[in-house]
Amino acid sequence: MSDGEQQERDQQEPQDTHGRRDTLDAPGTDEERRRRRAQFLRELHEAKALRDRVQPRRARAARMRQAMRMRTFRW
Repeated sequence: MSDGEQQERDQQEPQDTHGRRDTLDAPGTDEERRRRRAQFLRELHEAKALRDRVQPRRARAARMRQAMRMRTFRW
């Protein structure tokens, strides 16, 4: 890519101070952040469920440790 093409592309796609491309919908909006967080939590829950299915002994031990913590917790 020649320098002229690079400069033309840079003018068409403005960048902020951190080098990211600006988009029409602001990536920092609360709605977008909540949507990405919800997606992350869904995937995390799915991954934990899969791990529990493929490692039943470890999952059982984790449940036992959690139950012990709950029994010894003082209100």
